Amino acid sequence: MHRLASKIERPFAILGEKAMKWADITGGLFLLIWQIFWNLLPWNWDFDGPEIWRNMYRVGVQSFPIVVVTAVLVGAIMVIQSGLYIEQYQAHGLLGWGAGYAILREVGPILIGLMFSGRVGANNTAELGTMKVTDQIDALRALAIDPVAYLVVPRFLSMIVMMFLLVVVGNFTALIGGAVTSQFLLGVDMMLFYQSVVTYVLLDDLWHGLIKSVMFGFAIAVISCYFGLATRGGAVGVGRAVNASVVGSAIAIFAIDYVMAFGSL
Repeated sequence: MHRLASKIERPFAILGEKAMKWADITGGLFLLIWQIFWNLLPWNWDFDGPEIWRNMYRVGVQSFPIVVVTAVLVGAIMVIQSGLYIEQYQAHGLLGWGAGYAILREVGPILIGLMFSGRVGANNTAELGTMKVTDQIDALRALAIDPVAYLVVPRFLSMIVMMFLLVVVGNFTALIGGAVTSQFLLGVDMMLFYQSVVTYVLLDDLWHGLIKSVMFGFAIAVISCYFGLATRGGAVGVGRAVNASVVGSAIAIFAIDYVMAFGSL
């Protein structure tokens, strides 16, 4: 009888354990967000300005080449996919609209966000996680230095700003890649491609994608910092934290995209 009761109780115990784990993560994320915004209040400014610029260079400038390459390929792929139907209906004047709408509103921000989370978010989690397991975070507290103000806030601000700028650059280069591909692969003049983008793609589509980039940067920054600061268990724990950070950032990106897409209906 006791064994039967144990078998019945085990699934509920596992479910309760998972629920407590998710509640702990959710509460930790909201607590970190509160601490970040508290430190951003004008009378609480105590973060390192030069550290912000160093992080902007590290997360933005050093990500520039891979973002440009990714964006050019995205633009080319969108033109090729759209070109299949454009050639079928001979609607060459809509090629720029089809590619531009998808790039500016959806594909560009999402792919750059995933690239950003895989490169910058994972690196950020690994750095903070290594500092946590080697007691450097505790050493800062011992010196009366707030780790959130000193380490998290500069990363938070730089990741949001640079994510926005990288999406701007990515959109521009993706459209260039699409225009070049339309000219040399499909025989559609680049000027016709440009006129189609300007005529049919609305400014609202551009802003929709740029707002997404800010939201993606916010989510990646908070999630990567949280899992970095919550790391425990030595080198193995750092690896688990990086994995959780990348997966969590990807889920957040698609969840935000879904909510914004649903809200714009």
